[in-house]
Amino acid sequence: MTSPQNDPAPQPPQGHTHAHTHSHGPAAPVSRHLRKVIAAVLIPFATAVVVGLIAFWPGGVPDHERTGVGFDRQTQDGKVVQVVKVDCADVNAAQVPPTGDTSTPSGREAVNEQEGECAKATVEVTSGDDKGRRFVEVVQPDAPRQLKEGQGVVVAYAPDAPRDLQYSVTDVNRKVPMALLAGIFALAVVLVGRMRGVMALVALAVSFAVLTLFILPAILQGSNPLVVAVIGASAIMLAALYMCHGVTARTSVAVIGTLISLLLIGLLGSLFIGWASLSGNTDDNTGLIKGLYPDIDMSGLLLAGVIIGSLGVLDDVTVTQTSAVWELHQADPEMGWKGLYRAGIRIGRDHIASVVNTLVLAYAGAALPLLLLFSIAQSSVGTVANSELVAEEIVRTLVGSIGLVASVPVTTVLAALVVSADRAGPGGAQAATAAPARTGRGRRRKKG
Repeated sequence: MTSPQNDPAPQPPQGHTHAHTHSHGPAAPVSRHLRKVIAAVLIPFATAVVVGLIAFWPGGVPDHERTGVGFDRQTQDGKVVQVVKVDCADVNAAQVPPTGDTSTPSGREAVNEQEGECAKATVEVTSGDDKGRRFVEVVQPDAPRQLKEGQGVVVAYAPDAPRDLQYSVTDVNRKVPMALLAGIFALAVVLVGRMRGVMALVALAVSFAVLTLFILPAILQGSNPLVVAVIGASAIMLAALYMCHGVTARTSVAVIGTLISLLLIGLLGSLFIGWASLSGNTDDNTGLIKGLYPDIDMSGLLLAGVIIGSLGVLDDVTVTQTSAVWELHQADPEMGWKGLYRAGIRIGRDHIASVVNTLVLAYAGAALPLLLLFSIAQSSVGTVANSELVAEEIVRTLVGSIGLVASVPVTTVLAALVVSADRAGPGGAQAATAAPARTGRGRRRKKG
């Protein structure tokens, strides 16, 4: 009988049969030797992550004295119990009379405060020590948020203010629609993904726990944001990938590819954030954080955000590329690592185009109001790009995209080297996949 290496003609039918037999099954195992090599790389890495978590574990968010500014206000739940329409001139009697000049925003606002119909809402506090207490909120006719009777609201409490001014409506209560949307999302994931979907939700919960219990409190306590982000992102990566895709050599290769890409993103981000003199303190929220916790390295916080923001898309790319190479190897076990790499990189090029576009559009969508503001100001493209607000998004997008692009060849070559190294080894992947393939052909002969 002629071997497949000497007779290429029968090879396509064999490859077709093998792919048909295993396309929906688990990946073929690699040899014991390669599993030991992979373990020798990942076990020290996982140990270092655990040690890092223990060493930098914050033990809670540090206390501070509330400023009553922005998100640092005391809040309670409330409910609008009554809304009546009143003449704006009556409720705005103490305002400075308008000058009549409506060419400026302040002039138009002054006119609106004296003309038209305002809403006078009675709001009841429904939580906290002052539960049942009522206060009045006046809503101007041009206010972006109008109140309705029976509507749930969030009220801010200022203990140092006069009693009649201690409470004010600061936002709408959105807990019910947000919880319903989260429930629909979880149901859709479980219905479509089944057990994989359940594990994906568990991994999502673990990721959120690492973010809220480790990364954020550790940064607030003054730890280096870059070190904390690398440790936290590594912990999220290990938990998410192994929980969702199993403890296999294929998953381990994706983990190594993701780790290399994260290191590249960290190096590039550190270089260009420093070179571009990005402070990370560009708006009211970051200014409030810096005021409350002066020891925080804001530029390091920006770099940490770049790393964590890139992790989710990196997982997708590395897992997809590794799975593609594994399936290619199962379809043609005789293909060498170079052939596997060339075939895998062709798949990766399509992935690169879609993922980079997704990442850029995601950041652009988040910064859309800012871009619109610059467009209104009729600033040049160079002026817009040079401003720190936009430069941060540009650096974030491009550094993350470079890491994503690099993850494709890195992960593909790692996967190709791992699976092809087992070809001639006894008890390797080829031997493991050959027996099921023959069994499948035998079953088809019996059916025929």
